[in-house]
Amino acid sequence: MKRIKNTLYIVCLLLSFTSCKESWLDVNVDPSNPSSEVATIDSRLPWIQHHVLYAVGTAGARAGYITQHLSFVNSTSYQSRTAGWDPIAGVSTTPYQFFFVAAASNLGDLEKRAQEEKAYHYLGAAKVLKAMGYMLMTDWYGEMPYTEAVSGDITPKFDDGKTIFEGCLADIDSAIAYFKMEQPITAVALADGDSWNNGDISKWLKLCYGLKARWLNNLSKKSDRYNPDAILAALENGPLSNGESTVVNHVDIATDNTGDVLFGDPLMSSIAFDNVGMNSNIRVSKWYEDILTNFANFGVEDPRADKLIPWAEFGFPKKFVRSKGVDMASDIRMNAGPIATAYNATAAPITNNGRTIAPYTWYINSADKARWGDTVYVSFRSSSIGYNKDVTDIYKWADGTVAASGTFYSRPDAPTHLLAFPEMCFIKAEVLMKKGDKVGAFSAYKEGIKSHIDLMNIKLASYGEVNPSKSPMRQDKIDNFLEKGIGNAGNLTMGKIMTQKFIALSFSQQNWNDMRRHDFSSESYLGWKVPYEYTKTAQAQTKIPLGKHFRRIMQVSHEINYNAENFKASHPHAGSDDIWSFPVWWDSQD
Repeated sequence: MKRIKNTLYIVCLLLSFTSCKESWLDVNVDPSNPSSEVATIDSRLPWIQHHVLYAVGTAGARAGYITQHLSFVNSTSYQSRTAGWDPIAGVSTTPYQFFFVAAASNLGDLEKRAQEEKAYHYLGAAKVLKAMGYMLMTDWYGEMPYTEAVSGDITPKFDDGKTIFEGCLADIDSAIAYFKMEQPITAVALADGDSWNNGDISKWLKLCYGLKARWLNNLSKKSDRYNPDAILAALENGPLSNGESTVVNHVDIATDNTGDVLFGDPLMSSIAFDNVGMNSNIRVSKWYEDILTNFANFGVEDPRADKLIPWAEFGFPKKFVRSKGVDMASDIRMNAGPIATAYNATAAPITNNGRTIAPYTWYINSADKARWGDTVYVSFRSSSIGYNKDVTDIYKWADGTVAASGTFYSRPDAPTHLLAFPEMCFIKAEVLMKKGDKVGAFSAYKEGIKSHIDLMNIKLASYGEVNPSKSPMRQDKIDNFLEKGIGNAGNLTMGKIMTQKFIALSFSQQNWNDMRRHDFSSESYLGWKVPYEYTKTAQAQTKIPLGKHFRRIMQVSHEINYNAENFKASHPHAGSDDIWSFPVWWDSQD
């Protein structure tokens, strides 16, 4: 907490970066004399957007281990432990750091300057960023300093989830009011600083109402607060097409060589690349593979499967083969698997653990024969032109063989679907299903699937036909899936709606929110099971007792160490090993 209010320090660091014409993070302020006083609102806003986006994106990637979108090779890392529902402190810090240190600490100055200049649209953007950040904090940790946060008090009190949740909704309403105001001609145009929607006020308003619909729907366990009609009203004002979505477009260019102030990650690449695409040890889960290859047992493969599951080249001649998923319902990870792959890139055979490895062949560097088949699991790894100084974003072995194709969301130039029309469709489908309108629910459900495919194809079409992963989806496969692979109004279930929503929101924190709302039910998430290793691991059950679920993230060490008294008072079990299993406010029925 001692670092949070050091605004001048953060601004000095942020403004000292070298800008480049291609960057959506250009800062047109004299780098020789950076200070909070000279930082203009149009130079400050994109940095705050970047750090809020990093916090949200990192939370989404890490939530993927909890929900079984992602798995990890057998290790003691926080990623591997989270996937096995045996979490450790390493998972908790980054979303907190990026929001509080680099975003929240600068929001007050942005708002003050915007108010002075009557730059109402910047005030609206600031309210949205504040609401998104604090809602993430309560989604993630439950209780958090809020009303006294970044106020100058280095030991602020914690607020409960209800206070934070209601405050975020109020900020969204304030943002809507500001965006509807007309700025004086003397105020800087939002387009000069906005890296998300390029100053398009209508898109910001759509974002506001879309967030409102998402958050109101997250109250589904609060019978006295859940209001289906209010959700539907918000949806009417939210994105009504893909073109009205807030999509952050990232780039992979050679000049992206300026590291982030906190982590040193590239500034212009996708957050999923920073968290997943850089890593050779992350694997897709079998559950995620199953819902893409045989959804609801219809026997029709989803055309998105090729784009969301990694590929690699194997054999002679080289042939692209799609990864298999790690079965988290099996004992594989209790038997040392999966193990990271190796490759003989030489023209000569090599000896490894008593066997001969042919030239240009994949293998597992282990004496355990049971693990030699782990080459079927391909990583999410991408390379990059900017960060890795490669000639392409495809990760290859030394001889040029493709070691991993990357996937739609994990490449450095992948778009971030921050709040998009497909999600709105699935929220509508869920609400209408609860209201008993199966015909209306099916229409929204089908539109959600179709619009997500269309949204993906916008980016995929820009690649051309590179490989099975990096190419557009064919229309005949799309049509066949929509006709034969998703069911009809008569057999629509909540499980179909939520499982398809999960696919459309891949790498989103909202998937974990939804899974918590639905109590990790296999009826809501078709075929989903808690990790097998968790059910057999006593240590994991001290954190999430049997019969309970992964409900929150333990508080960060900064609060535990520097704000100890308020931390202890924040929750009856704040310091207990099993805090991970206690619902956050909106996830409880009381």
